Amino acid sequence: MSDQADPLSSAASQLVIITGMSGAGRSTAANVLEDRGWYVIDNLPPQLLVSMASLLDHGGDDNGDEDSNGRRLCAVVDIRSRTFFAEFTEGLERLRAGNYRPIVVFMDATDEALVRRFESVRRPHPLQGEGRLLDGIVAERVALRDLRAAADVLIDTSGLNVHQLSTKVREMLGDDNSPDLRVAVMSFGFKYGIPLDADIVFDMRFLPNPFWNPDLRPFTGQDKVVSDFVLAQSGAEEFLERALAMLEPVFAGYRREGRSYATLAVGCTGGKHRSVAITEALAERLGTGRTHAVTVHRDLGRE
Repeated sequence: MSDQADPLSSAASQLVIITGMSGAGRSTAANVLEDRGWYVIDNLPPQLLVSMASLLDHGGDDNGDEDSNGRRLCAVVDIRSRTFFAEFTEGLERLRAGNYRPIVVFMDATDEALVRRFESVRRPHPLQGEGRLLDGIVAERVALRDLRAAADVLIDTSGLNVHQLSTKVREMLGDDNSPDLRVAVMSFGFKYGIPLDADIVFDMRFLPNPFWNPDLRPFTGQDKVVSDFVLAQSGAEEFLERALAMLEPVFAGYRREGRSYATLAVGCTGGKHRSVAITEALAERLGTGRTHAVTVHRDLGRE
Protein backbone atom coordinates (compact mmCIF):
# COMPACT_ATOMS: atom_id res chain seq x y z
CA MET A 1 0.00 0.00 0.00
CA SER A 2 1.02 3.59 -0.48
CA ASP A 3 1.60 5.91 2.47
CA GLN A 4 -2.06 6.59 3.26
CA ALA A 5 -3.08 8.27 6.49
CA ASP A 6 -5.65 5.54 7.09
CA PRO A 7 -6.52 2.85 4.53
CA LEU A 8 -9.94 2.27 6.10
CA SER A 9 -11.00 5.90 5.78
CA SER A 10 -9.53 6.57 2.35
CA ALA A 11 -12.16 7.30 -0.29
CA ALA A 12 -10.25 5.10 -2.72
CA SER A 13 -10.26 2.03 -0.53
CA GLN A 14 -13.37 1.97 1.63
CA LEU A 15 -13.99 -1.67 0.85
CA VAL A 16 -13.67 -4.13 3.72
CA ILE A 17 -13.94 -7.90 3.40
CA ILE A 18 -14.63 -9.78 6.64
CA THR A 19 -13.78 -13.45 6.69
CA GLY A 20 -12.41 -16.02 9.11
CA MET A 21 -13.45 -18.89 11.32
CA SER A 22 -17.11 -19.71 11.88
CA GLY A 23 -18.05 -18.61 15.38
CA ALA A 24 -15.18 -16.11 15.64
CA GLY A 25 -17.42 -13.03 15.50
CA ARG A 26 -17.82 -12.14 11.83
CA SER A 27 -21.46 -11.16 12.29
CA THR A 28 -20.66 -8.97 15.29
CA ALA A 29 -17.95 -7.14 13.33
CA ALA A 30 -20.30 -6.70 10.35
CA ASN A 31 -23.03 -5.32 12.62
CA VAL A 32 -20.63 -2.70 13.98
CA LEU A 33 -19.85 -1.51 10.46
CA GLU A 34 -23.53 -1.47 9.52
CA ASP A 35 -24.34 0.61 12.59
CA ARG A 36 -21.68 3.10 11.51
CA GLY A 37 -23.22 3.59 8.09
CA TRP A 38 -21.44 0.95 6.04
CA TYR A 39 -23.39 -1.00 3.44
CA VAL A 40 -22.90 -4.63 4.48
CA ILE A 41 -23.58 -7.74 2.40
CA ASP A 42 -23.50 -11.00 4.35
CA ASN A 43 -22.47 -14.37 2.87
CA LEU A 44 -21.49 -12.87 -0.47
CA PRO A 45 -20.29 -15.39 -3.09
CA PRO A 46 -16.69 -14.43 -3.96
CA GLN A 47 -17.55 -14.26 -7.66
CA LEU A 48 -19.65 -11.16 -6.88
CA LEU A 49 -16.89 -9.20 -5.12
CA VAL A 50 -16.06 -7.15 -8.21
CA SER A 51 -19.74 -6.45 -8.89
CA MET A 52 -20.18 -5.25 -5.33
CA ALA A 53 -17.06 -3.10 -5.49
CA SER A 54 -18.41 -1.37 -8.59
CA LEU A 55 -20.92 0.31 -6.29
CA LEU A 56 -18.02 2.48 -5.12
CA ASP A 57 -18.06 4.06 -8.57
CA HIS A 58 -21.74 4.95 -8.28
CA GLY A 59 -21.99 6.28 -4.71
CA GLY A 60 -24.20 9.18 -3.71
CA ASP A 61 -27.88 9.97 -3.57
CA ASP A 62 -30.38 10.63 -6.33
CA ASN A 63 -29.05 14.17 -6.73
CA GLY A 64 -25.55 12.91 -7.37
CA ASP A 65 -24.23 14.04 -4.00
CA GLU A 66 -22.32 11.68 -1.76
CA ASP A 67 -23.88 11.07 1.62
CA SER A 68 -22.13 12.16 4.80
CA ASN A 69 -20.59 8.72 5.29
CA GLY A 70 -18.99 8.57 1.86
CA ARG A 71 -18.79 5.31 -0.05
CA ARG A 72 -18.18 2.46 2.38
CA LEU A 73 -18.86 -1.18 1.55
CA CYS A 74 -18.34 -4.38 3.52
CA ALA A 75 -18.70 -7.99 2.38
CA VAL A 76 -18.79 -11.00 4.69
CA VAL A 77 -17.30 -13.95 2.81
CA ASP A 78 -16.86 -17.26 4.59
CA ILE A 79 -16.93 -21.02 4.39
CA ARG A 80 -20.73 -21.04 4.11
CA SER A 81 -20.16 -20.24 0.44
CA ARG A 82 -18.94 -23.83 0.03
CA THR A 83 -17.80 -24.32 -3.57
CA PHE A 84 -17.83 -20.58 -4.12
CA PHE A 85 -15.12 -20.11 -1.50
CA ALA A 86 -12.46 -21.52 -3.81
CA GLU A 87 -12.98 -18.39 -5.94
CA PHE A 88 -12.03 -16.04 -3.11
CA THR A 89 -8.38 -15.55 -4.08
CA GLU A 90 -9.31 -14.99 -7.71
CA GLY A 91 -11.92 -12.44 -6.63
CA LEU A 92 -9.32 -10.51 -4.62
CA GLU A 93 -6.92 -10.50 -7.57
CA ARG A 94 -9.64 -9.16 -9.85
CA LEU A 95 -10.46 -6.42 -7.34
CA ARG A 96 -6.84 -5.31 -7.15
CA ALA A 97 -6.49 -5.47 -10.93
CA GLY A 98 -9.46 -3.11 -11.09
CA ASN A 99 -7.65 -0.61 -8.80
CA TYR A 100 -9.79 -1.43 -5.79
CA ARG A 101 -7.91 -1.84 -2.54
CA PRO A 102 -9.89 -4.12 -0.26
CA ILE A 103 -8.93 -4.48 3.39
CA VAL A 104 -9.23 -8.15 4.41
CA VAL A 105 -10.12 -8.64 8.08
CA PHE A 106 -9.68 -12.19 9.39
CA MET A 107 -11.62 -13.15 12.54
CA ASP A 108 -10.05 -15.97 14.54
CA ALA A 109 -10.36 -17.72 17.91
CA THR A 110 -8.91 -20.77 19.60
CA ASP A 111 -10.50 -24.17 19.04
CA GLU A 112 -11.57 -24.19 22.69
CA ALA A 113 -13.39 -20.87 22.34
CA LEU A 114 -15.08 -21.93 19.10
CA VAL A 115 -16.27 -25.22 20.58
CA ARG A 116 -17.71 -23.38 23.57
CA ARG A 117 -19.57 -20.92 21.35
CA PHE A 118 -21.06 -23.57 19.05
CA GLU A 119 -22.17 -25.61 22.04
CA SER A 120 -23.80 -22.56 23.63
CA VAL A 121 -25.96 -21.91 20.54
CA ARG A 122 -26.47 -25.65 19.86
CA ARG A 123 -25.74 -25.36 16.16
CA PRO A 124 -23.50 -27.62 14.05
CA HIS A 125 -20.37 -26.35 12.35
CA PRO A 126 -20.82 -25.75 8.58
CA LEU A 127 -18.14 -28.36 7.80
CA GLN A 128 -18.99 -30.81 10.56
CA GLY A 129 -21.04 -33.18 8.44
CA GLU A 130 -21.45 -36.52 10.22
CA GLY A 131 -18.31 -35.96 12.30
CA ARG A 132 -17.59 -34.18 15.54
CA LEU A 133 -17.79 -30.42 16.05
CA LEU A 134 -14.02 -30.26 16.42
CA ASP A 135 -13.60 -32.08 13.08
CA GLY A 136 -15.43 -29.24 11.33
CA ILE A 137 -13.34 -26.59 13.09
CA VAL A 138 -10.08 -28.31 12.13
CA ALA A 139 -11.20 -28.69 8.51
CA GLU A 140 -12.12 -25.02 8.30
CA ARG A 141 -8.84 -23.93 9.90
CA VAL A 142 -6.87 -25.91 7.31
CA ALA A 143 -8.95 -24.48 4.46
CA LEU A 144 -8.41 -20.89 5.64
CA ARG A 145 -4.74 -21.20 6.60
CA ASP A 146 -3.33 -19.30 3.62
CA LEU A 147 -6.04 -16.66 3.75
CA ARG A 148 -5.31 -16.03 7.43
CA ALA A 149 -1.63 -15.50 6.67
CA ALA A 150 -2.41 -13.02 3.88
CA ALA A 151 -5.05 -10.95 5.74
CA ASP A 152 -4.45 -7.25 6.35
CA VAL A 153 -5.94 -7.33 9.85
CA LEU A 154 -6.16 -10.28 12.26
CA ILE A 155 -8.58 -10.08 15.18
CA ASP A 156 -8.40 -12.80 17.82
CA THR A 157 -11.71 -12.92 19.70
CA SER A 158 -10.93 -15.81 22.05
CA GLY A 159 -11.06 -13.76 25.25
CA LEU A 160 -13.59 -11.17 24.13
CA ASN A 161 -17.31 -11.03 24.74
CA VAL A 162 -19.60 -9.49 22.15
CA HIS A 163 -19.36 -6.02 23.73
CA GLN A 164 -15.56 -6.07 23.92
CA LEU A 165 -15.35 -7.24 20.31
CA SER A 166 -17.67 -4.45 19.19
CA THR A 167 -15.46 -1.91 20.96
CA LYS A 168 -12.35 -3.35 19.35
CA VAL A 169 -13.83 -3.18 15.84
CA ARG A 170 -15.00 0.41 16.42
CA GLU A 171 -11.52 1.37 17.56
CA MET A 172 -10.02 -0.34 14.51
CA LEU A 173 -12.20 1.63 12.11
CA GLY A 174 -12.31 4.96 13.88
CA ASP A 175 -13.82 8.04 12.24
CA ASP A 176 -12.73 9.91 9.15
CA ASN A 177 -11.13 12.62 11.30
CA SER A 178 -9.55 10.21 13.79
CA PRO A 179 -5.79 9.74 14.28
CA ASP A 180 -4.13 7.65 11.60
CA LEU A 181 -2.96 4.89 13.94
CA ARG A 182 -5.09 3.23 16.60
CA VAL A 183 -3.35 1.12 19.20
CA ALA A 184 -4.99 -1.33 21.58
CA VAL A 185 -2.82 -1.72 24.69
CA MET A 186 -3.92 -5.00 26.25
CA SER A 187 -2.98 -6.33 29.67
CA PHE A 188 -2.99 -10.10 30.13
CA GLY A 189 -1.81 -12.88 32.41
CA PHE A 190 0.84 -15.25 31.07
CA LYS A 191 -0.82 -18.13 32.91
CA TYR A 192 -3.85 -17.64 30.65
CA GLY A 193 -1.80 -17.52 27.45
CA ILE A 194 -0.39 -14.80 25.20
CA PRO A 195 -3.04 -12.99 23.06
CA LEU A 196 -2.99 -14.45 19.55
CA ASP A 197 -3.47 -11.09 17.86
CA ALA A 198 -0.63 -9.31 19.68
CA ASP A 199 1.78 -7.47 17.37
CA ILE A 200 4.23 -6.71 20.19
CA VAL A 201 4.46 -8.38 23.62
CA PHE A 202 5.99 -6.83 26.75
CA ASP A 203 6.77 -8.89 29.88
CA MET A 204 6.34 -7.06 33.21
CA ARG A 205 7.44 -9.96 35.40
CA PHE A 206 10.78 -8.21 36.00
CA LEU A 207 8.96 -5.89 38.43
CA PRO A 208 8.12 -6.88 42.04
CA ASN A 209 4.68 -8.47 42.24
CA PRO A 210 2.12 -6.56 44.38
CA PHE A 211 0.35 -9.88 44.88
CA TRP A 212 2.85 -10.72 47.63
CA ASN A 213 1.96 -7.54 49.55
CA PRO A 214 -1.15 -8.30 51.66
CA ASP A 215 -2.14 -4.62 51.62
CA LEU A 216 -2.05 -4.46 47.81
CA ARG A 217 -3.27 -7.93 46.86
CA PRO A 218 -7.03 -7.12 46.89
CA PHE A 219 -6.57 -4.16 44.54
CA THR A 220 -5.78 -4.03 40.81
CA GLY A 221 -3.45 -2.02 38.62
CA GLN A 222 -6.30 0.40 37.97
CA ASP A 223 -6.24 1.44 41.64
CA LYS A 224 -3.90 4.30 42.45
CA VAL A 225 -2.29 2.51 45.38
CA VAL A 226 -1.14 -0.33 43.12
CA SER A 227 -0.28 1.92 40.18
CA ASP A 228 1.89 4.14 42.38
CA PHE A 229 3.63 1.08 43.79
CA VAL A 230 4.36 -0.43 40.36
CA LEU A 231 5.55 2.81 38.75
CA ALA A 232 7.82 3.54 41.73
CA GLN A 233 9.76 0.30 41.25
CA SER A 234 13.26 0.39 39.83
CA GLY A 235 13.11 -0.01 36.07
CA ALA A 236 9.43 0.86 35.61
CA GLU A 237 9.85 4.44 34.38
CA GLU A 238 12.92 3.45 32.39
CA PHE A 239 10.90 0.73 30.68
CA LEU A 240 8.14 3.18 29.74
CA GLU A 241 10.62 5.68 28.32
CA ARG A 242 12.50 3.08 26.29
CA ALA A 243 9.31 1.36 25.13
CA LEU A 244 7.96 4.66 23.79
CA ALA A 245 11.27 5.36 22.04
CA MET A 246 11.31 1.87 20.52
CA LEU A 247 7.71 2.17 19.31
CA GLU A 248 8.30 5.43 17.43
CA PRO A 249 10.08 3.84 14.41
CA VAL A 250 7.72 0.84 14.56
CA PHE A 251 4.63 3.04 14.33
CA ALA A 252 6.26 5.12 11.61
CA GLY A 253 6.78 1.91 9.65
CA TYR A 254 3.17 0.86 10.21
CA ARG A 255 2.04 4.19 8.77
CA ARG A 256 4.28 3.82 5.73
CA GLU A 257 2.81 0.36 5.12
CA GLY A 258 -0.74 1.67 5.45
CA ARG A 259 -1.53 -0.14 8.70
CA SER A 260 -4.14 1.58 10.81
CA TYR A 261 -4.34 -0.69 13.85
CA ALA A 262 -1.92 -2.44 16.20
CA THR A 263 -2.15 -4.43 19.42
CA LEU A 264 0.44 -4.14 22.19
CA ALA A 265 0.16 -6.89 24.79
CA VAL A 266 1.53 -6.21 28.27
CA GLY A 267 1.76 -9.29 30.45
CA CYS A 268 2.43 -10.29 34.03
CA THR A 269 1.69 -13.50 35.90
CA GLY A 270 -2.05 -13.10 36.43
CA GLY A 271 -2.96 -9.96 34.50
CA LYS A 272 -4.18 -8.13 37.62
CA HIS A 273 -1.51 -5.80 38.98
CA ARG A 274 1.72 -5.03 37.09
CA SER A 275 0.48 -5.45 33.53
CA VAL A 276 -2.68 -3.44 34.22
CA ALA A 277 -0.77 -0.53 35.79
CA ILE A 278 1.81 -0.43 32.99
CA THR A 279 -0.92 -0.76 30.33
CA GLU A 280 -2.73 2.28 31.72
CA ALA A 281 0.50 4.30 31.90
CA LEU A 282 1.66 3.25 28.43
CA ALA A 283 -1.70 4.01 26.81
CA GLU A 284 -1.82 7.44 28.44
CA ARG A 285 1.58 8.34 27.03
CA LEU A 286 0.88 6.83 23.60
CA GLY A 287 -2.46 8.53 23.04
CA THR A 288 -1.23 11.80 21.62
CA GLY A 289 -0.82 13.33 18.18
CA ARG A 290 -1.32 10.86 15.34
CA THR A 291 -1.87 7.90 17.67
CA HIS A 292 -5.02 6.97 19.54
CA ALA A 293 -4.62 4.40 22.31
CA VAL A 294 -7.32 2.36 24.04
CA THR A 295 -6.85 -0.02 26.96
CA VAL A 296 -8.17 -3.58 27.10
CA HIS A 297 -7.72 -5.64 30.28
CA ARG A 298 -8.26 -9.16 29.05
CA ASP A 299 -7.83 -11.13 32.26
CA LEU A 300 -8.81 -8.60 34.89
CA GLY A 301 -11.34 -10.22 37.21
CA ARG A 302 -10.42 -13.81 36.42
CA GLU A 303 -8.63 -14.28 39.74
